[in-house]
Amino acid sequence: MQADAILARLGTLHPKLIDLSLDRVERLLERLGAPHRAVPPVVHVAGTNGKGSVIALLRAILEAAGLRVHAYTSPHLVRFHERIRVAGRVIDDAVLADILDECARANDRDQITFFEITTAAAFLAFARTPADVCLLETGLGGRLDATNVIAGPALTALTPISLDHQAMLGDDIDAIIREKAGILKPGVPCVAARPPRRKERVLEAEARARGAELLVEGIHWGGHAGGDALHYRGSELTLTLPRPVLPGPHQIHNAAQAVACAETLGTRLGLDIPEAALARGLLTVDWPARLQRLTEGPLVGGLPDGWELWLDGGHNPAAGVALATHARQWRDRPLHLVVGMMGVKDVCGFLGPLKHRVVRMRCVKIPGEVQSRDAADLAAMARDLAFDAAPADSVTAALADLAAVDPTPARVLICGSLYLAGHVLDPPGGLKDRSASVDLTA
Repeated sequence: MQADAILARLGTLHPKLIDLSLDRVERLLERLGAPHRAVPPVVHVAGTNGKGSVIALLRAILEAAGLRVHAYTSPHLVRFHERIRVAGRVIDDAVLADILDECARANDRDQITFFEITTAAAFLAFARTPADVCLLETGLGGRLDATNVIAGPALTALTPISLDHQAMLGDDIDAIIREKAGILKPGVPCVAARPPRRKERVLEAEARARGAELLVEGIHWGGHAGGDALHYRGSELTLTLPRPVLPGPHQIHNAAQAVACAETLGTRLGLDIPEAALARGLLTVDWPARLQRLTEGPLVGGLPDGWELWLDGGHNPAAGVALATHARQWRDRPLHLVVGMMGVKDVCGFLGPLKHRVVRMRCVKIPGEVQSRDAADLAAMARDLAFDAAPADSVTAALADLAAVDPTPARVLICGSLYLAGHVLDPPGGLKDRSASVDLTA
């Protein structure tokens, strides 16, 4: 594929894997004719967990309302192209190759990161195709993220904020909130998930300093589950909607936030987003590797009868809590983990909440990722947390070992990294490219 070769070359452009700055991307965008100023109305989303889910839910809602939607997310699971959706469709390979080549020529030999040049490419694609709304997910942080060149979004959103990427965003929650809140803009409403406990004033101070209106979960909007329903209360709407198809209690909050974004966006832009579209979006959203049950493929086929296989890309302490909360309802059979994590991630923070839910664990090195934690080291850290853990050479070997120890019907959750999830979802001989490895976010 043309784009894959260019992506591989672009991955060598800058000596740093991550270098938060706006100067380089702003310079390149000006050379390209400022496409970021010609995109449709933007919803800009930052946060620690749930960004991708909120964008996927909001995209499904808006498309169910008949709107054309651009979306930029990261990282990808199988192929880079997943990051850029142009008017509802994953970007065409030839189009991506052309715009990447155009960006590379405009950048010439100047330093720039992989994420910055591919963000510029996304803006170029979005500016050249009409749409009603453009959804942007920050790659890392917010204030200095390459997506934060948008001066006047229609709406911003902050999903739940917790510790992650401390080396780049700060060592405490206050510092991370300030970095994420860097996407807030004067006069632009921000639909914000409930801030961490006793950190409300930090977020409020940032909003005041930036002249942004805060619409906070639990005050201005909220949602809770009741059976198969999502009960939503917003600024003007009170609705009973279907429970989202994405499993897990945390997806109730993500769905309510997506509905709150849709409600606010509809009012701000005059868009017609009927209740039927809200319901249809929650029922049709597709967002792989977020508590996804795998029902076919060689990994599933190799398991004993009565076993279930699940996949989740969560990789930080908040994700560990979310998985542990969901695991409370998995009482019908023992739960085993297959875990692979990047070396920069908080292993104890992620695994700690799961300690009392898991019977056995097998640890793997993520294939092709030089920054992946070694399987033996990961297993040793898990044993220090009192897990029954051992290393395995691969996911396939890990599953075989778990089944050999005890073939009694069980449930296995593969987790710890979106990069590991991408390898699980990528079929033999598939199109997996490793350009994602420059992000180190999963």
